[in-house]
Amino acid sequence: MKIDGTPFRTIWQDADGVVQVIDQRWLPHDFRIVPLRTRAEFATAIRDMWVRGAPLIGATAAWGMAVQMAKDPSDASLAETWEVLHDTRPTAINLRWALDEMRRVLSPLPPVMRAAAAAKRAAEICDEDVEINRQIGLHGLEIIKAISARKSGPVNILTHCNAGWLATVDWGTATSPIYHADAAGIPVHVFVDETRPRNQGAQLTAWELNSHGIPHDLIVDNAGGHLMQHGEVDMVIVGTDRTTARGDVCNKIGTYLKALAARANGVPFYVALPSPTIDWRVHDGVRGIPIEERNGAEVTLVQGRTKDGRIESVQISPDGTGARNPAFDVTPAELVTGLLTERGLCPATEAGMGAMFPDLKAAVGG
Repeated sequence: MKIDGTPFRTIWQDADGVVQVIDQRWLPHDFRIVPLRTRAEFATAIRDMWVRGAPLIGATAAWGMAVQMAKDPSDASLAETWEVLHDTRPTAINLRWALDEMRRVLSPLPPVMRAAAAAKRAAEICDEDVEINRQIGLHGLEIIKAISARKSGPVNILTHCNAGWLATVDWGTATSPIYHADAAGIPVHVFVDETRPRNQGAQLTAWELNSHGIPHDLIVDNAGGHLMQHGEVDMVIVGTDRTTARGDVCNKIGTYLKALAARANGVPFYVALPSPTIDWRVHDGVRGIPIEERNGAEVTLVQGRTKDGRIESVQISPDGTGARNPAFDVTPAELVTGLLTERGLCPATEAGMGAMFPDLKAAVGG
């Protein structure tokens, strides 16, 4: 995607071999690029959400492994790096997938060969993510085309959180069909949930769409059901941080409520699902997926830009009021209209997912 006409990915290796990332903590008010040079810096970037979104977390972990292998390619370093990076965030399965993939490639090699192999595989993981998301967009484009053919005016799409290119290496998952529809000349309009806490919709998705020139309106999280009741939403499309073998979807907190509202009002609810985000070992998402509980300050404080241009956090609750901050919830498969994958649209069922990805299911003994 482009920022002020310049193409960017969210993570890349520069000409000097240094891994660079967009530090998303400061968006939309300040665009910052930071280098990551050590394993500790990669772990901090993931844990403290300089980078976020399941696919990007996985790509960042892969590069973190590669950078460490260039410093110390020993067996002990490989094992320790897997643990250090894996412990950063518990919910997004792409993190474990990428680390397992790096370990699979590196473990059989003698240490002297690991640095080059690690850098090669990390770059491939990034390129594969871009292509996966591009294909998701092409398949999702067909859904938007079909809706557009049945109505006059733009196709109204509601999103939750940020499943855009900032959450991936490029294109995004939930936004990829939107970008492809815009490129195909299909009029679209996006309702952007603000997505508290951290406001990834207001700060990231809105910034993306605004940069791309796609019509959109920011809405408070509680407005989605009202808009659906009044026929203003044609479809909902969200991302996922982990999807079970039977189609339960774990995503940013509040996704479940949007799915319930969509079901109650007959609005199709789609999930953009890259295959590395499937956890074939888990069937019951509510009981089987660990839900990250983050610092309550993300609930009691809100970041924004002051009139004089400073980026500040302000407290919105009384002193002494505690806060719970579960970062994700699980939407049961029966509320999902379809899973939009790089191989096409499939039902959110164990049979449907198995038929779409028989090779991946078999690889884990499913």
